[in-house]
Amino acid sequence: MAFVVDQRQFGVVYALGQIKEVITEPGLNFKLPPPFQNVSYIDKRLLTLDSSDTEPMLTAEKQRVVIDWYVRWRITDPSEYIRNVGLDENAGAMQLNRVVRNAFQEEINKRTVKELLSLKREALMTDVKREVLESVRGAKPWGVDVVDVRITRVDYVEAITESVYRRMEAERKRVANELRSTGAAEGEKIRADADRQREIAIANAYRDAQKVKGEGDAEAARTYAEAFGRDPQFAKFYRSLEAYKASFNKKGDVMVLDPASSDFFKTLRGTGAGDAQSGPRK
Repeated sequence: MAFVVDQRQFGVVYALGQIKEVITEPGLNFKLPPPFQNVSYIDKRLLTLDSSDTEPMLTAEKQRVVIDWYVRWRITDPSEYIRNVGLDENAGAMQLNRVVRNAFQEEINKRTVKELLSLKREALMTDVKREVLESVRGAKPWGVDVVDVRITRVDYVEAITESVYRRMEAERKRVANELRSTGAAEGEKIRADADRQREIAIANAYRDAQKVKGEGDAEAARTYAEAFGRDPQFAKFYRSLEAYKASFNKKGDVMVLDPASSDFFKTLRGTGAGDAQSGPRK
């Protein structure tokens, strides 16, 4: 016969199936024993209803979009709620889901996708909330209050989304290929410039080397000419030795000549050797 009403609940006392009393304050209460009187409880807290329907809606330009939304609502009059909606919170959530979806469909039909994604989304949610409140406060009030209506996501249907993603992927690939082509062209340009500079550097180095070599050869020739000019016989003897040295620089070298008639071995035969022995002129 005694029952306790929690601060988060309404206590509804039934007498032979009819609502006899609604207890809104928490505490200990009393009633007649069943079947004369029964008590049931209804949540008085702020409740959240999330969208569970994924059916697409049509915008003003006939685009198919899917939206996710949620509603914050609470039961304010348990008597009207039980008479016009149901005995528990699930009954109100099911009917409220239908009303909110219809309101969203009506308002989205008036707007474009751009408006759904812009600052006008706030006006859309305000209009939906107004329409929902008009429905729950109509000729047969539900005994509920809708505190807030919010959209959490607006997206195209999956088929359109895949198409958009493919176009985005194709565009990114095109940009990537363009960047790679530009990079390859710049790379070839840099390599060509580097090769040109390399060839120029090698050519300049070779030119300078040949210049230095020519100057050295000229200086050596001048020195030789000056030295050999003082003693032609010694110069002739020295050149013959250099020729022999160049001809017989390996052990396997063989020359078939007539020493008696060939001038190549004149120095070896002694002609000029005696002159060479007399020593250079001073």
